[in-house]
Amino acid sequence: MKKQVYKPYDQHQPMLIPMNLEEMVPAEHLVRQVDEIINRIDTRALDKQYQGGGTSAYHPVMLLKVILYAYSQRIFSSRQIAKALRENVHFMWLSRMNRPDFRTVNRFRGVILRETIEELFAQLVEELLNLGLVDFEQYFVDGTKIEANANKYSFVWKKSTENYKTKLQENVKTLLDEVEAIQEWEDGVYGDRDLNEIEGGKELTGEDLQRVADKLNEVLHKEPGNKEVKRVKKN
Repeated sequence: MKKQVYKPYDQHQPMLIPMNLEEMVPAEHLVRQVDEIINRIDTRALDKQYQGGGTSAYHPVMLLKVILYAYSQRIFSSRQIAKALRENVHFMWLSRMNRPDFRTVNRFRGVILRETIEELFAQLVEELLNLGLVDFEQYFVDGTKIEANANKYSFVWKKSTENYKTKLQENVKTLLDEVEAIQEWEDGVYGDRDLNEIEGGKELTGEDLQRVADKLNEVLHKEPGNKEVKRVKKN
């Protein structure tokens, strides 16, 4: 058999040119459209919510974009939004690499936007629906509910068959009620801590890593038995 040739892959080779987030977000991506929409609105009402003075604050326009885009992606947890700002290219691009923590996100949602978030979200979703950028039946549900225990929560979705224009406001209110439930549940589980997928995780020793690698190696090299081995097709 001929030896397989692979494309170069070396994670330890320094990158001579930093990643350009602009090149990583397609021109037609929804995150750009949300960004452009918010850039066109008058956000002076947000400025009035700030007392001024003290330390610098994250820009309210950036936070508004992040929250509305997160909601459009069905990401409602303030901790999950903060996590996306650390890990997700589209959120990094939208925030211009700002990384507010979950407390900042939740305060902006629950204090600065307290009186307007429901109407803002409903109006944005309605326009995205009209433009064909969001599918109503895939996004909304009748009677969402949260199932929570000590370890997890999950949404139970049921598709709505009603006309979205008559159901939109009701669905948005129900959904935002669930956001409050998520926040309360997370605060009870995590307290004052952020999600630790990135910060505060356990540092593994070389022995820990090797033990896991050995277990995976056993699986990888296990005899296939009667199962037919399928070779990966070349692109």
